[in-house]
Amino acid sequence: MSRLDYYRAKNSMLFSTLVSNVVGVAVVIFLTQQSADMLPSEILRLTNRIDHFFMPASFIIPFVLILLYERPIRGYLKRSYQKQPLSDDLVREARRRLLNEPFFLIGLSFCIWMTAALIYSGAFWAQGAGWGLIQRAFFISFFTGLITVTVAFFVLEFVLQRRVAPYFFPAGGLSTIPRTLRIRIRTRLFALLLASNIIPLVAILQHLGGASPAGGLSHLSMERMTAAVSSQIFLFMGIGLWVTFLVSSNLTRPLAEITNVLRKVKNGLFETKVRVTSNDEIGYAGDVINEMTEGLLERDRIKQSLALAKEIQQSLFPKQVLKTEGFEAAGRSLYCDETGGDYYDFIPMAGSDVPKWGVAVGDVSGHGIPAALLMATVRSALRQRASHPGSADRIMADVNRQITSDVGHSGEFITLFFLVIDPLKMELEWVRAGHDPGLLYDPGTDSFEELGGTGLALGIDEKCRCSGHRRSGILPGQVILLGTDGLWEAANPKGEMLGKQPIYNTIRKNCALSANAILESILASLEKFQAGAKREDDVTLVIIKVDDAAQRLRN
Repeated sequence: MSRLDYYRAKNSMLFSTLVSNVVGVAVVIFLTQQSADMLPSEILRLTNRIDHFFMPASFIIPFVLILLYERPIRGYLKRSYQKQPLSDDLVREARRRLLNEPFFLIGLSFCIWMTAALIYSGAFWAQGAGWGLIQRAFFISFFTGLITVTVAFFVLEFVLQRRVAPYFFPAGGLSTIPRTLRIRIRTRLFALLLASNIIPLVAILQHLGGASPAGGLSHLSMERMTAAVSSQIFLFMGIGLWVTFLVSSNLTRPLAEITNVLRKVKNGLFETKVRVTSNDEIGYAGDVINEMTEGLLERDRIKQSLALAKEIQQSLFPKQVLKTEGFEAAGRSLYCDETGGDYYDFIPMAGSDVPKWGVAVGDVSGHGIPAALLMATVRSALRQRASHPGSADRIMADVNRQITSDVGHSGEFITLFFLVIDPLKMELEWVRAGHDPGLLYDPGTDSFEELGGTGLALGIDEKCRCSGHRRSGILPGQVILLGTDGLWEAANPKGEMLGKQPIYNTIRKNCALSANAILESILASLEKFQAGAKREDDVTLVIIKVDDAAQRLRN
């Protein structure tokens, strides 16, 4: 804040009030001069004597009261200009008084002019003036008070929004200040009607009613009345145009600001803020838009974080189809959110002369970031344990103990199917920890066999040990499917689930193809079945195809 800005902000409301009263005084002098010679000379002398005392008082008294009212406001601006710390109490009180100041100043001005109406009319009554002159004296001061407060209403609002409010509310939030009055749009429109229609009409009616002497209208009286009415018409036309400009500016500027911000938000510039300078419906709308952009900005940050988390999680999956002596394996995970808890992995096993491979498929409870974190934990634990010798059930028991100690208190768990393939012995070894059974398809007999077993999901009971199972006699051409329930429980727009039978049919039809081709065929049939329906659960699928190399390796 520069020195000029400081002095301008400090004195803007006071100066605006003085200008409004000068306008009121100018109007009353103008109206008095138009018909000054219609008044008796003693009444004119009395009026001049009262003017000598009342006019200075009408400026000095409001000046002192305004300075007293503005003490917190001026203290706030002074400390801000001097870059001194601001106490919460001072900020709260200064903001409250600033928002209520237009109403205080308008009320003060109107009280001054109502006092003038009582003083002038009372003095006329004490002088023995007629009832018409007493009414006229009261009406002129009251009428001038209406003009003053109407002008002050629009000028003060204009100055408050343009000159002062930005220093007190740089981030908006005017509508959140308690114990404040609001200048509502309806109030503005009523004030505009008052300034442009009601006040001029009342003034004209007053002249029409007051220009008729007892003996009828003379030619001179008609000329004077016509001049007075014409001058007032032009005067109030000018005031009406000026007030209309102020109202238009006070309404269109914040609306243009809101429109500009919304246009930028539409283009992704969520950091843009509405400059809120009014405590009305438009200001409240600006505050709500600023809160909305804060939320959008936070959502955008979360979206970027999720995109990064998705990229990291996808990097944990096998990069390509596994092709080794005796079999090939292909896998895919499709998430319903950016990240998920489904998991698959191809793991080289330790402790054998002939390479054995472990194939893991898991399903973490829940979705999103928590599930992804647990999935990464399980992957790390399983890979670390598989790098040391041990049977499948022993490996699973050790991993379960580690996972339970880490997340057992959280209620999260993961089901897991862990399959170890021995291409030399043509043998399968597996552990089923609460997961769906694997499927083995033999094209020679056109039959499906479940790779079942018992076992509790990992992360529930650290003492639980899953039973291990073996199957020998694996033949070339056989197909093994491991998956999560998101595959066969996927629903179409009618709410019907896919089930396992369509998967069986797809495997039968494509069993002569490679593992990756079978996998793509199953996913294509899934997509066709869902017909655009939103995926409600993660889908993970692994296809293992036994080839002729397994038999040659055994021989």
